[in-house]
Amino acid sequence: MGAAEAKAAILANKTALGIEFGSTRIKAVLVDDKNQPIASGGHEWENRYENGVWTYSLDDIWTGIQDCYQDMAKDVKAKYDIELESVGAFGVSAMMHGYM
Repeated sequence: MGAAEAKAAILANKTALGIEFGSTRIKAVLVDDKNQPIASGGHEWENRYENGVWTYSLDDIWTGIQDCYQDMAKDVKAKYDIELESVGAFGVSAMMHGYM
């Protein structure tokens, strides 16, 4: 898919945003209506061992997801010269060694 088609998909909300909470990184990927990645972003983080369990603080979660999204939105701006204002669908997964 070319840049023009990806830009058109973004503008028409024919995209899906996936956020994945991994054990060392939060990742965001924007895909088009054919499930082709068109932008991405990430945020590095670490879990902590507190009270006998591995965990992530709520502050780290909120900071991480905001940074991850902003990184992905900057990728959209850099590649397609548009601001990301909305997406067609949104999904979240978490595959980590710890509790939120």
